[in-house]
Amino acid sequence: MVDRKQFHEKVKVILEAVYNAIIAVDSKGIVTTWNPSAERITGVPAENAIGRYVMDLIPNTGLLDILQTGECSYGKKIEIGDVKALTNRSPIINNGKVTGAVAVLQDISDLEAVATELRASRQLNKELDAIIDSVYEGLYITDGKGYTTRINKSYTRITGIKPEEVIGWHMQDLVEKGYYSQSVTLIVLEKKQPVTIMHTIKGAKRCLITGNPVFDEKGEIICVVTTVRDITELINLKEKLERSEELTRRYHLELEHLRQQMVKSDLIGNSKEIKMVEELAERASQVDATVLLLGETGVGKDIIARKIHRESPRREGPFIKVNCAAIPENLLESELFGYEKGAFTGAQNKGKPGMFELADSGTILLDEVGDLPLNLQAKLLRVLQEKEITRIGGTKPQKLNLRIIAATNRDLQKLVGKSLFREDLYYRLNVVPINIPPLRARREDIPLLARHYLNIYNQKYNRKKQLSSSALEILTRYNWPGNVRELTNLLERLVIITNENIIDCEHLQGLVENDKPALLADNRSSEALLEEAVARLEKELITRALSVHKSTRKAARVLGVSQPTVVRKAKKYGINFAE
Repeated sequence: MVDRKQFHEKVKVILEAVYNAIIAVDSKGIVTTWNPSAERITGVPAENAIGRYVMDLIPNTGLLDILQTGECSYGKKIEIGDVKALTNRSPIINNGKVTGAVAVLQDISDLEAVATELRASRQLNKELDAIIDSVYEGLYITDGKGYTTRINKSYTRITGIKPEEVIGWHMQDLVEKGYYSQSVTLIVLEKKQPVTIMHTIKGAKRCLITGNPVFDEKGEIICVVTTVRDITELINLKEKLERSEELTRRYHLELEHLRQQMVKSDLIGNSKEIKMVEELAERASQVDATVLLLGETGVGKDIIARKIHRESPRREGPFIKVNCAAIPENLLESELFGYEKGAFTGAQNKGKPGMFELADSGTILLDEVGDLPLNLQAKLLRVLQEKEITRIGGTKPQKLNLRIIAATNRDLQKLVGKSLFREDLYYRLNVVPINIPPLRARREDIPLLARHYLNIYNQKYNRKKQLSSSALEILTRYNWPGNVRELTNLLERLVIITNENIIDCEHLQGLVENDKPALLADNRSSEALLEEAVARLEKELITRALSVHKSTRKAARVLGVSQPTVVRKAKKYGINFAE
């Protein structure tokens, strides 16, 4: 005979050990069983549940339906508060009568979250696949060990190689099989940095290949993404843009003529800073020495260069401007030095002159010279020393009669210290340095500049806009991080979008005051003593540096001062800091 007490104790232990919630009711819907998992899912203790009507606790268990039908129900989802559960419900039948019902609830909230995340992940993968296949350039992707994981449709179009030929293969195996003359992926994995090469695909097609490593949080390469360009397309594009040496020369000369017509005045301002720059430029124009223009972006370095050229004995010759940072590194050498017939695949039949040749008898401005690659710095040094160049693919040097003006917004001395710029080239360029001050260093010139460019844009757009005195004061106090270029852009925008003829303070809201406030932005700034203004600026800069970098040593390095100086001044201004 089974001991009923022991049996009930075992059942109780089993119910308490089961992870799923088990809820049982009698024939009237009164709760008789409520295990600990039911407590966890519902948040209702067993002592508060047993003996109560189930509908008062969980209205959607469906147990009353089971009592009425006497049939089982499986796999129905219900929500109990924030919990999503899957329920199986069965009747309790005794002597052919339904005497109760039991529900088993499985918490599937985590599974639902995982399923939602999985669906989102699949959608992102679909979008990524669509993006990769829509890129015009060929894309070749390997894992961190060099095994091919995917290629896009453009890669197949350019190379003729299909995914099934390479996916799953190691790059070394593909090189040995003759698919590629060399592998940029293997070079990237070895050097752990981006690499660009030219190589032959399937023994025929010459392509420009750039491999870029992708790193994880530990600095390990997880994949290499390689872009592929058919070099023939680039050469064809160059031929369309540069039809002949004569056409290119004529284009630059006509462009220079138009620019000279548009720029009626070189330098606008009465400040001593701009007068000094103007005087240096006039002196430099009378000699043929190399000039180095230094200053922030937008201060007008190209205007100074044109002024030097126009007032020099070379004024009848061409003025050629080259932005060293805007031309891709692999094309910059041919743009500067030109190339001979057959120098490389797709080269013009008669070769092509470079910018140095086009500037012969005139002036060439090398803008952003601080971004010039080291290998071209050596060639530029020879041009400065010997006044001669050799075209790519050529053997005979050509003598040139030209003047070189260099310009940069970077600190070349620091670049020299980091071995990013040749010291000998720096001294060759720095014969006549001209530092062009930022607009915030010559605030008295801002009203003159503002009125000058306002007149230009009034004529251009047939408007009659004027600046109110208060608007002019705001423009004068503003710091102008983009310098004259930012000022001209703002004035052109105001002429276009302002309905009223008087441009007032309200029109500048969001364009000047809230964007980059002046160093002396409060109403008393124009009357403040210089010492007070400097103190406010010092406190602001030190506070910002300490809040970002969290230590006085790092803040000192960023501010360009010693660590004791930062500590002393932080104490002076009552700024909290960590050693």
